[in-house]
This record gives sequence, C-alpha cells and structure tokens, in this order.
Amino acid sequence: MERRQGFFAALREEVARGLSPARAQRKSEAAAADLAAAFRFAGGGGEMLAPLMEGPDLESSDGECGGGRGGARGRKEGWGHWVRGQLARAPSAVAAGAGAARNDLRMLLGVMGAPLAPVHVCTAEPLPHLSVKDTPIETSSAHYILQQYLAASGGHRLLASVRNAYTMGKVRMVATEHETAGRLTKNRNAGRGGEPGRFVLWQMAPEMWYIELAVGGSKVHAGCNGKLVWRHTPWLGAHAAKGPVRQLRRALQGLDPLVTASIFAGARCIGEKKVNGEDCFILKLSTDAETLKARSEGLAEMIRHVMFGYFSQRTGLLVHIEDSHLTRIQSNTGGDAVYWETTISSFMEDYRPVDGIMIAHSGRSVVTLFRFGEVAMSHTKTRMEEVWSIEEVAFNVPGLSMDCFIPPTDIKSGSVDETMEITHGERSRVGPPPGHRAKVAALEKAEEDKVAWGGGTVLENHN
Repeated sequence: MERRQGFFAALREEVARGLSPARAQRKSEAAAADLAAAFRFAGGGGEMLAPLMEGPDLESSDGECGGGRGGARGRKEGWGHWVRGQLARAPSAVAAGAGAARNDLRMLLGVMGAPLAPVHVCTAEPLPHLSVKDTPIETSSAHYILQQYLAASGGHRLLASVRNAYTMGKVRMVATEHETAGRLTKNRNAGRGGEPGRFVLWQMAPEMWYIELAVGGSKVHAGCNGKLVWRHTPWLGAHAAKGPVRQLRRALQGLDPLVTASIFAGARCIGEKKVNGEDCFILKLSTDAETLKARSEGLAEMIRHVMFGYFSQRTGLLVHIEDSHLTRIQSNTGGDAVYWETTISSFMEDYRPVDGIMIAHSGRSVVTLFRFGEVAMSHTKTRMEEVWSIEEVAFNVPGLSMDCFIPPTDIKSGSVDETMEITHGERSRVGPPPGHRAKVAALEKAEEDKVAWGGGTVLENHN
C-alpha cells in the first residue's frame, strides 16, 4: 500500500470478510500477526486487501453484512468520507407493483428503525448523588433503583471506561394489523415472520452515534455528532431532526446501561408491577415543556412524551421499556384537529456479560399507532412488531474517531418538522412542495401513505 494503514482500517477489512470487531479480536495469534504485518507494510509489494462494507449490504438478497464497493474509496479518503459516500448511494428499489408492501415497509422502518429517546442527556455529566434529604421519596427511590441497575450492569467505573462501542444484530419487522372504525384487517403474512434485516450501531462517548439498518431492500441511516441529529431514508433523503440532540432509543434496549441510567436520572418511581413473571419497579420520565415546544412547529404541536422503565427487583436490570407520545395537528383550513399517538413497548431478554458489562442479546417490540379526531369514523389503529437479536458487541474499538460521525453533506437546510414528514408520499407524486405551508396543507392526506419514522408522532416522525 502507498501509506500506512491503522488498526481501524484492518478492522474494516475484517468486517468485509464477515468478521466483526469481537471476532477479529478472538482470532488466533498467528493469524493476527499475519494481519498486522500486512497492514504495517508501508512500501510496494504488499497485497491489496479486499474492499469493505461496514453495515448491511442491500446488494445481497438476504441482507447479510458483507463486502461492498465502498472499501477502496474508504481506504483512500478516510472512513468518515467513506460513510458519506455510502449514504449517497441510491438504495435498492422495492419491487414494482408492491405498493402496499412498500408502504408497510416505510412504516416499519420509520417507526421502529431509529427512534429517539424523549429527552436530551449527556453521559459525561455525573448522575445525581443518592440522597434522601430534602428529596421527594419518588425521586430518591428512583436514584436508588438506578444505582442498583448500574451495579448489576457492571458497575459505574467499568461503564464509564467505555469510550466507544460496536453492535451488530438481526431484526425482523412485520405490520400485523390495521383497524378502522368499521373494519379490522390482519396481515396474512404476519405468521411468516415479516421482513428480515440487519443493523450495525457505532457509539462514541459522550453523545455520538451512527446506525445503519437494512430491511426488505431499503436502508435507513441515522446519526449524531453531538450537536446535530440527522436521518437518511430512501423516500426523504437526508434531513436534520427537530428539537434538541437526543440519544438513540435502540441503545436503551439493553445495549447501553450508562445512557439508560442517564435518561432516567430525572424520573420518579411510581410503583411496582409484574412483567413476564418478574417483580419490577416502575420509573416514569416525562418530557419537559421546553423540549416539547422545540419539537413542535407550525400547526403541529407535540403535546406529551412519557417513558416508563421497568427494572427487575431480582436482578436490578431493565427488562421492559415503554414510551408514548401524542401530537396534535391543526388543519390550516380551520377544520377539526387530528391527533396521532404512538406507543412503543419493548422487552429485553437474554442478558449476558460482554467484557463484564451486561448486554441484552435479544428482545421484541410492539408498536401501536393511533390516529383519532372529532369524528369517530376517522379513527385508525395500526399494530406492528419487531424482534431482534444481538450477534456481536465490542467495546473500546481502537481507531474509531469523531470523523466516523460526520453528518452527510446533503442534509436539507433547516430542521424538518416531525409531523411534516408524514406527507412525503403525497408530495412525491407531484414534485417538491413550494414551501412550508404546502407541507402543512398536505397533512390531511397523511393516512393514505403511512410513512413513519423515529418512533415519533406517527408515520415518518423523528421522535
């Protein structure tokens, strides 16, 4: 090679060959030495390594992670530039003539692909000191539960030593049923397991993350560089999220104990409940009015967003998490307002230690989208499900830098309002909208397209 390759370049080659960081670290000493020698070679005569693709490869029929065409460019221009190049690639199109399936897939990826946590937190800030003096019993109890959770997850000192993390897993998504005022339609294909896919998640302390998820021929990217949260979908392109910087909700599903504890640091203990046979404490977190206002715009108002965490009394670990958010959309013609409520309920299972940190290696989510208004006949409810499993986890991966979390250069100017994204399907048929008000006017047509994302409002909502 013409220049020296770092460890992370070698790691990328390992991913291209089907090995994640964890597997690469477990290779035999002889093989590792051969690999290191190949990457330390600084002059001619070295063997060019295979190109890389970090993340799900949509060119393969089963969505497996594997080698891709972006590796050579990544070696020449750096991984951050390579990631932007990957985001610019045109995603594989869903087969023509499958309009209903395509809309279902958009809805699945939108709501369950990369939802965000309800509030902004920074893991660099210390957790509240455990104290009962001048502290409400609900708050002090919550702090005690979180202290037990951190201890059960590996201890605060060990968790705080994690500078970055890598996770690779499999998902399977399916829309199970759609209900209107007079009809319930169930998905006949739900019993077949739904759409399979894969995801790769990179995290870096204190607030940076990047996820790439591919399901059913479509790919969703989302990331945060600590100052900006962005998202890229095949149907909307790249755009910034509305409101403050927030963590990825998927990381709360048993993958990042320190972020989870930080999220619930402002919660209150509201009681106990049995979940799947486990006696659990319940912590409730409510989004403050300032954050709700920042996530609202125009005629779309975010009314509330609450999250509940269920922590096992026996193990101290988080076994269930549920959040619900409600958005009010006022018609610009003076008609009745429409409300969208999204509820995501996730169960975490199969906790196993990875380098001393307890990680949930499987789980499932059930999502309910409810649209209602003044007229009862306009009410609709959609139910979706997701199951996932974690294949590989690695901490403190050498070579991971801030360049890996640079947002794409083609982000649309300004933040896109969460609810405005609902109308993408209507707008795409007639070309770009002339302005912001055109987006608002199209909200009444949102039910037809059902484009969703981010677990937010409903249908293409970054929440």
